Parts: sequence; structure tokens; C-alpha cells
Amino acid sequence: MAPRALRRHHESHRTTHVGWLRAAVLGANDGLISTSSLVVGVAAAQSARDPILVAALAGLVAGALSMAAGEYVSVGSQADTEHADLDRERHELATMPEREREELAAIYVSRGLSPHLAGQVADQLMAHDALAAHAREELGLSETTRARPIQAALASASSFALGAAPPVLLVVFLPLPILNPALAGISLVLLSALGAVAAHLGGAAPIKGALRVTFWGAVAMACTALVGRLFGAAA
Repeated sequence: MAPRALRRHHESHRTTHVGWLRAAVLGANDGLISTSSLVVGVAAAQSARDPILVAALAGLVAGALSMAAGEYVSVGSQADTEHADLDRERHELATMPEREREELAAIYVSRGLSPHLAGQVADQLMAHDALAAHAREELGLSETTRARPIQAALASASSFALGAAPPVLLVVFLPLPILNPALAGISLVLLSALGAVAAHLGGAAPIKGALRVTFWGAVAMACTALVGRLFGAAA
């Protein structure tokens, strides 16, 4: 019975997706919305296929690299802050171990443990991995939620490119006379599905997520189509 009692219990929680899911959903949404809107705007301004295709490909490449750079800088700043906090904790553990032990015990007392039991828990955790205990309990850091700049950058770039791919392919294969209405309709359907899936993975209502993303996608494409028509008329 003892080995079974000590056996680790594995559960799948939504927080395990928080690092990559946010960047992936943001990238896919942005890729589909921005590239579709770009294509709709350029197609509304003129009727040649080559300029539309060049604009779509340029939007895909530039957007993917921009998303990767933005995520890397943003999450990298978060990682720098985490490392600075961990270095401070490491120094305090080396120079003031008893004070850190009392600080950890006080955290458990505030969570409902008796002072005696909190002291025992603090002693055992400090003996096992003092830095990990303070990182988790004092700073709120864990392996699940730690900042990972490279992972976030790659997820954003790849998901943006994946989201931007359908508009590019539609420019290649659809007849120009129906490009804009077909592209708008297909993009809105894809945005709806993407919003529903993202909401489901995050534990929210799929319909709410789908409507939210679809609404803003429709607004973006309508605005760029208007700009394209005004520009085309002026030309």
C-alpha cells in the first residue's frame, strides 16, 4: 500500500497550456485577420492578381517575423524579471537561511496551517529544494508558468504563418471576380472555428469566443475594403 500511496497522481490542467496557447491563438488570429484584410483591401483597389499575391506573401512573412520578434522581446523581459527575482532569492537563502525559513513558514500559516505544522513543512521543503519552494510559494513561479521566450516566439511565428496561409492560397486559386466575397466568407468561417476552439481549450464558452473573433475580423475586412475602394477610385 505504501508505494501506491506515494505514487504521483497526474492530472491534465488547462494551465499547462497557458504558455504556448496564448501565443499560438494570438498568432493564428492575427495571421488570418491581417492577411485577409490586406488582400481584401488591395483587391478592392485594383484587379490584377500579381500585386494582390505579392501583398499577401509580404504580409505573411512580415507578420510572422513581427509576431516572433514581439513575443520574444515581451516574454524575454518577463524572463529577465523572473531570473532577477530568483537570483535575489538565491542570495537571501545563502546569507539569511533562517529568515527565509521563517518567511516560508509564515506563508503556510497564512494559508491555514498551524505554526508547528507550517514550521515542519518549511523545514522539509527547505531541505529538499529551498529555491524551488520559495520560487513557487513566494514568487508564484513554477515550471508550468515560467516565461519561455523562444517557445513563445516560435509559436507566434508558426501560428501566424498558418493563419495567413488560407488567404494566400485563395489568392492563388480563386477567380478574381469572386475573390473578395469568397475570401471574406471563408475567413470568417475559419475565424469562427478558431475562436471556438481557443475558447474551448481555455475553458470558456465556444460560442462567445467564436462571435468575438468573427466580429472583429469582419470589422477589419470591412475597413480595409473601404480604404481599398477609396484608393482605387482616387487612382
